[in-house]
Amino acid sequence: MDDLNVKATAAPHFKWLHGDMSQVPFQVYTDEALYAAEQQRIFQGPVWNFIALECEIPNAGDFKTTFAGDAPIIVVRAEDGSVKAMVNRCVHKGSLVCYKPRGTVKEFTCVYHNWTYDLSGQLTGVAFRRGVNGVGGLDPEYDIKKNRLQPLRVEIFNGLVFGTFSDKTPPFREYIGGDLCANIERVFPRKVKVLGYHSQILPNNWKLYVENNKDAYHASLLHVFHNTFGVVRPTMGGGIKLSDNGWHHLSYTVKNADSEDATGKEKVRSLQDQYKLNDVRMMEHKLEFGDFTTNAIQTVFPTLVVQQILNALAVRQLVPKGVDKSELIWTILGFEDDDADMQALRVQVNNLVGPAGLISMEDGCVGGWVQTAAKADPGAQTVMPMGGRNIEPTEGSRVTESAVRGFWKGWRELMGV
Repeated sequence: MDDLNVKATAAPHFKWLHGDMSQVPFQVYTDEALYAAEQQRIFQGPVWNFIALECEIPNAGDFKTTFAGDAPIIVVRAEDGSVKAMVNRCVHKGSLVCYKPRGTVKEFTCVYHNWTYDLSGQLTGVAFRRGVNGVGGLDPEYDIKKNRLQPLRVEIFNGLVFGTFSDKTPPFREYIGGDLCANIERVFPRKVKVLGYHSQILPNNWKLYVENNKDAYHASLLHVFHNTFGVVRPTMGGGIKLSDNGWHHLSYTVKNADSEDATGKEKVRSLQDQYKLNDVRMMEHKLEFGDFTTNAIQTVFPTLVVQQILNALAVRQLVPKGVDKSELIWTILGFEDDDADMQALRVQVNNLVGPAGLISMEDGCVGGWVQTAAKADPGAQTVMPMGGRNIEPTEGSRVTESAVRGFWKGWRELMGV
């Protein structure tokens, strides 16, 4: 793994016990040394971390603070209109330079000792640089011009902003492949706007939520609402797409053309007559992408989810918060040219997702259940036999764990195990 230019090795006591990716030891969710190694080899390794949306920082000086793994990050629109990303850590004492979630500034000032930085992260000023009354002050050998906040490489794809610490990370289109880029272009074909945010703390290791999003086969089982009201059913068309290396995936479902009414909205029906919705507006589906896809969940390794569920559009950013804790941030989206009716529809359909969403709330629980059980015997292992042991796309079926196996392929390659 030397060609990946990563800084650390995986925990030396850890071994992957099998040659394939269909059995995963519980230790990967509970081991502190593995978690620490992930920060260097994955999040600060040759990957693209999702860090912002362009629409969140439209003007010069607009900034957002976020994370890439454990590392705190500032994303800002520079004076020249470019987007910069840098580690939110003062070069002086290591304090956070920016502690607000978002805002607009002309420069960044560390509140601890008032060291200042321009919008590109270059150190520009030091308080009491010349001392007081000619006494004290900055060592003349300390060159301000040679010091700055640690920068990340930035790439913007279709309004999504990504950052990487590594000069080995390939261009984004090459990173996930053309087929998967096409879905991002499909879901975000024009300028987006933020309709709101959800945030929730998950009581589990970050990888359990990543696995959950790559596991399409649980959708109609765990999420009873899905199957009851026909959002996702095992008999629907669709499939699983994978990047060539298996790291990234797209799971999608397609409805029948005759399920659309004269207005272009999905006909709402219950597969079980004893369950009815008093208000069916959250289940309306206005076709807007020139296809009949009802559900498209896409992952970008390591922690981004791009979501289309009916007309509910979002990006989900997963932030590790320790070996058994993570934060999930949902950014709910619409388009700048949405009319009032379409914006209202997106907000209504958003009741399906988020921390208390009718088809999302279970995902906030199951990872914690696995995390709790994993502590009993870290040497035991999960099994992933659905769809065989291969890592390959499927058409017409989502009853496979192929995409989950693809995630573990990527994890093993970066972790060197």
